[in-house]
Amino acid sequence: MRLALFDLDHTLIPFDSDYAWGEFTVKLGWRDGDSFSKANDGFYADYKAGTLDIHRYVRFAIEAVRERGLKTAREAHARFMAEVVLPSLKDTALSLVRAHQAAGDTVVIVTATNEFVTRPIAKAFGVDELIAIDLATDERGEPTGEIRGTPSFREGKVARVEQWLAARGLAWAGVQHSIFYSDSMNDMPLLEKVHEPVATNPDARLQAIAQERGWRILNLFE
Repeated sequence: MRLALFDLDHTLIPFDSDYAWGEFTVKLGWRDGDSFSKANDGFYADYKAGTLDIHRYVRFAIEAVRERGLKTAREAHARFMAEVVLPSLKDTALSLVRAHQAAGDTVVIVTATNEFVTRPIAKAFGVDELIAIDLATDERGEPTGEIRGTPSFREGKVARVEQWLAARGLAWAGVQHSIFYSDSMNDMPLLEKVHEPVATNPDARLQAIAQERGWRILNLFE
């Protein structure tokens, strides 16, 4: 197996999908704009600083879906895809994914955003394999606000990729070549695990480390 792993937010798409979905729910009138945006900005600042409490954030981020129910939320997410996501997809990012697929690589998106938000975005890239935050559900199949299993965040991304490999009877040693594209310092554990780390649209801290270590730096959105 040759494995091509991609972060999603600010890597394949030029924004944070969880943040943008939250702001979209404000536009729909599901959330109070001022209080929600203030909290959303605070969580995003924590993420960039590497101090995010992922469990607390997921409870916050999924609250509107819990209140409205999955059926209504999925209908709204279809609008979000049409109005926000699809017009923002870049040919450079789409072409990079397709190049790996054409080369026969197994392409997997590995994101710290939950599956509800990201599954349709992965589909838009033509990627079936998605490792995302799994949401716990109640007896009706509705999300509870808690995370099911290991969150695919920081060190958890490594653990979740290992689980994904194990489910296919593989381990890292069985991967002929692995490459991971990411913009964020939060992804250092997985960047350091793969054969070929690529700092993609990197934040300032990741860019400095990539330059120091001689990692490839790729800017898809310039």
